[in-house]
Amino acid sequence: MRPALLLPLALALACTHPAAPAPGASTPAGTGSPEAAARIRALADEYWEGQLRLDPLLATQVGDSRYDDRLPDTLSDAGRDAIRQLAERTRTSLQAIPRSELRGEDVFTWAVLDEQTSTTLEGLPVDDHLMPLDSLNSIAVQMPVLGSGVGMQPFKTVRDYDTFLARIRAFASWADLAIGRSREGMTKGFTQPRPVLLRLLPQLEAQVVARPEDSTFWGPVTRMPESFSQDDRKRLTRAYREAIAGIVIPTYRRLAEFVKGTYLPAARTTIAAEALPDGPSRYAARVKRQTTTALDAHRIHQVGLDEVQRINGEIEELRIAERFDGTRKQFLEAMNADTTGTVGTEEELVAAFVRMKSTVQPHLPELFTRFPKADFEVRPIEKFRENAASSQYSPATPDGSRPGVFYVNAARLKTGPQRPSEGLFLHEAIPGHHFQVALTSENQALPRLRRFTIYNAYVEGWALYCEGLGRQVGLYRGVPQQLGRLRGELLRAVRLVLDTGMHHEGWSRERALQYGTEQFGERQGGSGFLLLEIDRYLADPGQALGYKIGEIAIRKMREEAEHRLGAAFDLRAFHDALLESGPLPLEVLEEKMRAWAPAKR
Repeated sequence: MRPALLLPLALALACTHPAAPAPGASTPAGTGSPEAAARIRALADEYWEGQLRLDPLLATQVGDSRYDDRLPDTLSDAGRDAIRQLAERTRTSLQAIPRSELRGEDVFTWAVLDEQTSTTLEGLPVDDHLMPLDSLNSIAVQMPVLGSGVGMQPFKTVRDYDTFLARIRAFASWADLAIGRSREGMTKGFTQPRPVLLRLLPQLEAQVVARPEDSTFWGPVTRMPESFSQDDRKRLTRAYREAIAGIVIPTYRRLAEFVKGTYLPAARTTIAAEALPDGPSRYAARVKRQTTTALDAHRIHQVGLDEVQRINGEIEELRIAERFDGTRKQFLEAMNADTTGTVGTEEELVAAFVRMKSTVQPHLPELFTRFPKADFEVRPIEKFRENAASSQYSPATPDGSRPGVFYVNAARLKTGPQRPSEGLFLHEAIPGHHFQVALTSENQALPRLRRFTIYNAYVEGWALYCEGLGRQVGLYRGVPQQLGRLRGELLRAVRLVLDTGMHHEGWSRERALQYGTEQFGERQGGSGFLLLEIDRYLADPGQALGYKIGEIAIRKMREEAEHRLGAAFDLRAFHDALLESGPLPLEVLEEKMRAWAPAKR
């Protein structure tokens, strides 16, 4: 998914613990205890409220405007202690609720609270707060997206505009603390790999502009609602000009100068997460968190190699079916060179994805019986993020006041015409991320905590699984798009190899690039696409593992259900059951789906 904003408290959720029993399977018969049910629901709400207070960006993302003037404090000792206290307090209360007395979704709520509090307490000793500046998830990268006026930060009322001015002031304080923590990290051996900072620096420098009117943060002024009074318009215009000139530009200049003059020269020449002082335990924890399985890094590396071999076999079958006289590599390069169905401009790229939307939507009732209320838009990704961010989805608000956004990275058009990827659309938009995230957030039957929880292996596994549904929704009609789907799946398998290769198996960045180029051809590697992918794995170790591990698990669940139910298997019912409880750790989801299949016989 690579959400536009990755929130530290919201995403540090998934760690493997004993799986909670699935309703109807391993929970005892009976109606359960109403008292236990009431306590677990109240505790989930209490913990969620605590998360929103500690992570104001999470609150903004889910449409809760109470904390729109603040930023998360994950860097100060006091902020980290507040996170610890919330987790410890919640965990103590959770242990006092008998899980054996819970039924239905309450069992999953217990499991999610167990996962989140355990992972938070396990993760706090890891010194991530000493490396707060990176090219993907840093607040320094997130702020221009918020301040553009078209992101998740609301700019509809005068209060909204005043609120963001306060968030700008908070950003200046955050930047000072981030520089201080980075300096501390340098003395303790915790620094980013050099390629990550080389990706970050242009993003910072892009915000150091000559005039406030040239700033990304000027966007809300140009889009100020006509309903505002003249006095408010004048006051806010002046206030934003002063804030951009007096706070935003100097803060980004300070960050850029620190990164260029101090941090970059001290950057690690090593790239592996395991090369950090707490390296092996750090990467092992990330692998566990991102996959919600007990698979270790070496085993995942082998799974990746096996999947690469299998998918290449399918590409070879397609080559033979097309009677292409040449090698697999030549086939890939020939398809790359084929300009049929390609576009040359950003506008054409966005329009192509909008057309896919009209193709796919009529087929969705063949796959689902439940549909989200929220809509989504297709937009190009902001220019300042093109060098570091992939295409991605940003969620809609639960009330529909802000649609979801499928952000398309058009940077590769600079190298020539590109073929819009139908697999990418299925992954990021419908029925991938938009469908799953919107359905979950709109599900009033779930506690708010469950509606907005993100488990990477579930969320990304589902989206990758959806890429395989293309033929059933009117896509993949031509060979280039069929090959595109296989190449998309191949990329996710290659990610398993490269991420574990660089962080655990001792691979260099050059070896990773060579391996990727062998799989995708010179044109793909030469375009910088592979380097963008590789540097993404360096900035966010382990995150790329969730896609293929999750997709393999979901495919296995479907195969098992088809085997158990035979002619009674209903694909729509399977998809509904898979999505109805929202994101869960894979082990918990597997228990749930095993219980579902016999119940439908």
